[in-house]
Amino acid sequence: MNFRNLFARISSIGAGKTDSEEMKLQKSLLVISSIPFMITGVIWGIMYLLFGEKISAMIPLGYALISLSSIIYFAYSHRFDTFRFSQLLLILLLPFILMLSLGGFINGSAVILWSLLSPLGAMLFYKPSSAYKWLISFAVLVFISFIVQPWLRPGNNLSDLQIRIFFFINIISVGALIFMMVYYFVMKKNFFQARSESLLLNILPKEIAEELKSKGKAEAKHFDEVTVMFTDFKNFTQIAEKLTPVELVNEIDTIFKAFDNIIGEHNIEKIKTIGDSYMCVGGLPVPNSTHASDVVTAALKILQYIDQQIQKRKSEGKDPFEIRIGIHTGPVVAGIVGKTKFAYDIWGDTVNLASRMESSGEPGKLNISGTTYEKVKNRFHCTHRGKIKAKNKGEVDMYFVEAVVSI
Repeated sequence: MNFRNLFARISSIGAGKTDSEEMKLQKSLLVISSIPFMITGVIWGIMYLLFGEKISAMIPLGYALISLSSIIYFAYSHRFDTFRFSQLLLILLLPFILMLSLGGFINGSAVILWSLLSPLGAMLFYKPSSAYKWLISFAVLVFISFIVQPWLRPGNNLSDLQIRIFFFINIISVGALIFMMVYYFVMKKNFFQARSESLLLNILPKEIAEELKSKGKAEAKHFDEVTVMFTDFKNFTQIAEKLTPVELVNEIDTIFKAFDNIIGEHNIEKIKTIGDSYMCVGGLPVPNSTHASDVVTAALKILQYIDQQIQKRKSEGKDPFEIRIGIHTGPVVAGIVGKTKFAYDIWGDTVNLASRMESSGEPGKLNISGTTYEKVKNRFHCTHRGKIKAKNKGEVDMYFVEAVVSI
């Protein structure tokens, strides 16, 4: 077993299947922190034995034994509250008792500094508001040390040089452990925060996500001109009935991921999917002058991709997914709706008319409105279909985009 696997197994001691990410972090950090404390206790005990301080040696050795028992108990019981309290109490009391046995603060080489790790641990493993109780307990122990100092033994078996060396070791060791604990905790926190932000950016545009984080809300905004695209599959319900639910989801997932990649190359914002329908928009949240061409270009690439999939599915003896795509350009209002599981969405007649462009189109064709045509006619070869009746919209000029000079 290599070191990485050993570390992973130790950090997973006491972990439960239903634990949150934060709870897993707390458990692994406390277990990992307890191991070097336990090893340090054994080393300290052996050194005090060598220097003739047998009673003082029993204290860190006893700490190591009790700490090991606590870890083993936690591994089998999964009772984190008990394990957490026992570890913090050991760290708080044992250095204090050891200091008294050595003759006080100076003779004990400030070994009580190890007790300072207890309130720090409480801040990491309890709610921050609970840590002050452990800090007060540490302050009380230091005060007691000051009061009882005149009644403690005036010296011990350690030389002045050895006491100074222990001063150095205690200060460096406690400082290093504090740094390691905080560093590990911060690294884990940063990891989870980065993952959370990544998930947020998968739901919201970057600019909206930043506004939401800084202000706690995102204001709805009016855009004078954007280009909206809808896609939908022909006879999707009939094809879906021939697939298992898992197969269906995998098929749609593969196709929509390809759509995501295509629109991502052209500065287009995905809005949502509804069943087999895919909706996206160019020109927001940051307005630009190329949104119409960007969306039409992406739509043609989607048609190329679907055509490749049709040939592939036919060669495999499967029913092909044929697609209709509709595009319209106009004003919209965009913003976040909902309190939980919120989503970035757009509203306005432009959205409705883009949907009508899709439903009034033909499979394998890109159908655009007259408004969009005026924006892209110099870049794309289009065929005027005339005025086509659109549901609830009357007759609307529509065009099929036949080709593009260059994609």
